[in-house]
Amino acid sequence: QVRLVESGGGLVQPGGSLRLSCAASGFTFRTSTMTWYRQAPGKERELVASIRSDGTNYADSVKGRFTISGDNAKNTVYLQMSSLKPEDTAVYYCRARRSVSFDYWGQGTQVTVSS
Repeated sequence: QVRLVESGGGLVQPGGSLRLSCAASGFTFRTSTMTWYRQAPGKERELVASIRSDGTNYADSVKGRFTISGDNAKNTVYLQMSSLKPEDTAVYYCRARRSVSFDYWGQGTQVTVSS
């Protein structure tokens, strides 16, 4: 059974850092495109960063501040977030996709950036 479990969210002050984790089970993440999305209240869900065998991709709004990476041994994908801003406040979701028939989402983890 495919499962994605996000963790690591919380409350952080502007300028702070957090590391989100997406623990995958039921499949090997490196065979899929793994993507972090976020959704702020009243806004559409947006892509934050993705990773696959041929590299990584970032939204312009997080380039230079966020880093996506994976740990094959733990079958886990991370999102290291630094220099956080209030506008980074959102629920962050992990997605695994290979095809139309293999497309899974986690339950999300809340990130709040506030003083």
